[in-house]
Amino acid sequence: MHAGLKITAFAAALTATFGSAYGVGQGVGPLTEDQTPARHDAHAEGGESGHSGHESPPPGGLQISENGYTLDLQTLRLTAGRTADLRFAIRGEDGRAVTAFRREHDKELHLIVASRDLNTYRHLHPTRAADGTWSIPVSLPRAGGYRVFADFTPEKKGAENLTLGADLAVSGTYAPQNLPAPNTNATTEGYEVKLGGALRPGAARELKLTVSRNGRPVTDLQPYLGAYGHLVALRSGDLAYLHVHPGGEPGDGSTEPGPDISFTATAPSSGTYRLFLDFKHEGKVHTAAFTVRAGTAATEEEASGPAPGEVSEEASHESAGEHGH
Repeated sequence: MHAGLKITAFAAALTATFGSAYGVGQGVGPLTEDQTPARHDAHAEGGESGHSGHESPPPGGLQISENGYTLDLQTLRLTAGRTADLRFAIRGEDGRAVTAFRREHDKELHLIVASRDLNTYRHLHPTRAADGTWSIPVSLPRAGGYRVFADFTPEKKGAENLTLGADLAVSGTYAPQNLPAPNTNATTEGYEVKLGGALRPGAARELKLTVSRNGRPVTDLQPYLGAYGHLVALRSGDLAYLHVHPGGEPGDGSTEPGPDISFTATAPSSGTYRLFLDFKHEGKVHTAAFTVRAGTAATEEEASGPAPGEVSEEASHESAGEHGH
């Protein structure tokens, strides 16, 4: 986890700061892709932080190169609706592909692919060849612009976690999609997930996600990548990336396996965010998606009352040799 996210565990709670390199509470607007943000840490575990309470680095994914490492996306184009290998490498300052990575949350590298309109989302776990080339079969449903995020830590003394981003084009008949409307309830494959709370720039607010099925709370969530829940947050506009995991761990004696996953979040700026919650139950990973607004008068009213919504049918998980599990 990036150390710039200020996370504090309370029981099964996760405290996450949605990155604030621009300074929490300073009223700075969203980054644009052509801006060059400072050094960041995309991940932070509960209670760990390498930054003071007065400054935090920006979220990840806005740069293709950082700290001497570059995301070399070798597959630049795909065709909508067709399965093809997505290939890439992480290159060091010498131009050579990196072949040694530190395992974090059971994987050497986490890959996220999201459409620019945030209607399509994939959480992927590709395989690495001996020469350092990563690959995974992927099928994207719609034509348009996508962003690829590689989240990793090199196996090198002093190396920090990085999230690098690159653009991917998907050809086909392009049909623009609107950003999904704000919602506090999402359904995914028979599960209902309720989001309580609100995001506000520069102010911590508790959020609680409650998982149920057929009207009954799910109290036996299964560990997935070393946790009961995972959150990826993408800011609409620049797709600034935040990947957050719970501060507690399965089997630690205090973290319950559902139905609630709680965390406190501070948005780095006003704007709209798309949140993707991943959880595992009965051997399958499910993704619930939410659209939330930060910095508007209606935000807390929207969060306090029911606002039916449904997870995008294009939000899913895939791993090497195992799709949509």
